[in-house]
Amino acid sequence: MRAPLPDLSARQLEAVLALAEYGSFIAAAARLRVSQPALTRLLQKLESELGVRLFDRSTRRVQITEAGREFAAVAERMLNDLGITVQSVREVAQERRGLVVVSCVMSVAGGVLPRMIAAYRSGRPGVEIHIREGVYASILDDVRSGVADFGISYVDELPDFAVGMPLGREVFHAVVPARHKLAKRRSISLAELAAHPIVALPTESRTRRTIDAAAVTAGVQLRQRVVVTQIATLLALVGAGVGVGVVPGGATRGPPVPGVKVVPLAEPRLVRRIGLITLREREATPAAAGLMALLRERWRQQGD
Repeated sequence: MRAPLPDLSARQLEAVLALAEYGSFIAAAARLRVSQPALTRLLQKLESELGVRLFDRSTRRVQITEAGREFAAVAERMLNDLGITVQSVREVAQERRGLVVVSCVMSVAGGVLPRMIAAYRSGRPGVEIHIREGVYASILDDVRSGVADFGISYVDELPDFAVGMPLGREVFHAVVPARHKLAKRRSISLAELAAHPIVALPTESRTRRTIDAAAVTAGVQLRQRVVVTQIATLLALVGAGVGVGVVPGGATRGPPVPGVKVVPLAEPRLVRRIGLITLREREATPAAAGLMALLRERWRQQGD
């Protein structure tokens, strides 16, 4: 069992250091801007808590004891460490320092998120941000395990442990090679895409399941001939003429991909709500809360 710790205050530690430096109650009290009786009471209470005498007093001078010298060295380290800790805590609370881990669907991570991260970090250069790109299931796992501070994904259907805060809508679009005959169309239906090879995401992707469900409802059988795990790869393969595809609108807001034409998807029009996902009853850190607030504000400004 650990011995009970004494009840010490920073003011008592400062009193020991001032007395050790000046050797006078009058000078130390002036340094600390307290009365001499108040300084005497501080020291008496401290010595009572420690059970040792730190200073020998006489009518002319105050002399530190061996125990006092050892305690003064400890007091100086404690005050220095406390000052550093207080500064660090304030920086974290004011979003000047910290770490935020965001687990995000690929369409947003490669689309609108970079500009929003840049806006956040412009005023908080000391905050470190980690982006984990993934599919719906992996984002939920990251949030549930605590690996991520929050997720950005579809919020239409969430498990009980998660809380969703809608940001906006994600409208799906067709992507075709720029020289493809469908590239001149104003809109493309799933039935029209079914006549061509499809570059698709894996079946565990919520994007893929949304598209497949819509195709089944429309009585359309899509021919997924190439399956990739990254939207950037999907777009690159479409640009190379491998096939056509369907992607969330966020994926089309990033840098243009050479050789790819984005065409609105019609019949049926696919729309899902996208938003922030947090772990129920988990309080966000100041840096994470600040980033989520910025994302909500910027999303409203850009619209759906």
